[in-house]
Amino acid sequence: MAQRLVLQRLLSLTPRTLPPQGPLALPASLGPTSRTFSTSAGCRSTFNVQDGSDFQERVVNNPKPVVVDFHAQWCGPCKILGPRLEKMVAKQEGKVLMAKVDIDDHTDLAIEYEVSAVPTVLAMKNGDVVDKFVGIKDEDQLEAFLKKLIGA
Repeated sequence: MAQRLVLQRLLSLTPRTLPPQGPLALPASLGPTSRTFSTSAGCRSTFNVQDGSDFQERVVNNPKPVVVDFHAQWCGPCKILGPRLEKMVAKQEGKVLMAKVDIDDHTDLAIEYEVSAVPTVLAMKNGDVVDKFVGIKDEDQLEAFLKKLIGA
């Protein structure tokens, strides 16, 4: 009850009018021809594999170590592991990359890398699989997995 009263008081103090130029208007400095784009470090270190040649180019031929997350949309454990793994890869600040491979879209890659269950995570260095795990891991286990891969 007390929380509701506090919320009502806060809402009564908040102006409810839109800015005079409207909610979608751009400042003069960002006129219709000026555009900006930015990404976070986490987004740049993780990517979705598009096809076999994309996998070859961005994973196998990559000079950096790459963690490959074989997952599926219908996989509950994958939905838990994926974000956790992305977060841990982002913490490595570019020392390792993460490739996400949907096994339903890229069955050929799943077969080639002998993925028999999801989630399966491979650690690849210089095009070779150097480590692997299947299933969910906690953050400490993921950190140890990544440290081993990057040699820290």
